[in-house]
Amino acid sequence: MASDLEKKASSLEDEFFRKEDQKLMARLRELEKVKETQAELAKVSGIKDEAVLKRLVALHIHPQTLAALATIPLVEVAWADGAIDDKERKAILDASKKSGGVDTTLLEQWLAKKPEAKLLDAWKVYVQGLAKELGAAEFAALKTDLLGRARSVAEASGGLLGLGSKVSAKEAAMLKTLEGAFGK
Repeated sequence: MASDLEKKASSLEDEFFRKEDQKLMARLRELEKVKETQAELAKVSGIKDEAVLKRLVALHIHPQTLAALATIPLVEVAWADGAIDDKERKAILDASKKSGGVDTTLLEQWLAKKPEAKLLDAWKVYVQGLAKELGAAEFAALKTDLLGRARSVAEASGGLLGLGSKVSAKEAAMLKTLEGAFGK
C-alpha cells in the first residue's frame, strides 16, 4: 500500500503533467489558428508569399481588416470621376467576392455614397504603418496587389467604344495618389 507521501507526490506529478498537456494543446490550437488565418489572408489578399502572410498574422492583421484595406483603393478609384458606373460596381463586387471576408453592407454603403475623405486618409496612415512593419519585399508584394486591383477597377469602364485610354484622367490621378501612399 502506498504511503500518504507517495500518494501526494503522485497526485502532484499528475497535476504537473496535466497542466503541461493543457499548455501543449493550447499551443497546438494557437498554431493551427495561425495557419488558418494565413490561409484566409492569402484568399482575401491574393498574396501567396508565406513570409508576407506570416508577418501580417504577427501584426494581428485579420482577413476582415485586410479585405477592407484592399477594398478602399477600389472604391476610391471608382468614385474618382464623381460617380460609379455599373461596370466599376461589378468589378468591385467581383473582387470582393473572390477575396471573401469583406463586410458587404459596408461595401454597399461605400458604393451607394462616396465615403468621406477621412476613409482614404485612414487607409494612407494604415499603409504607412505597414511600411514600418513589413520588409521591403513584403511591402512591395502588398503594393503590387492593391494597386493592380485598383487599376482593374479603373479600366473596367474606361475608353469610348473601346478606343483611347481605359483610365480617365481623374482615375489616373487617384491611382497616383494611392501609389504615393506607399512611398517612393
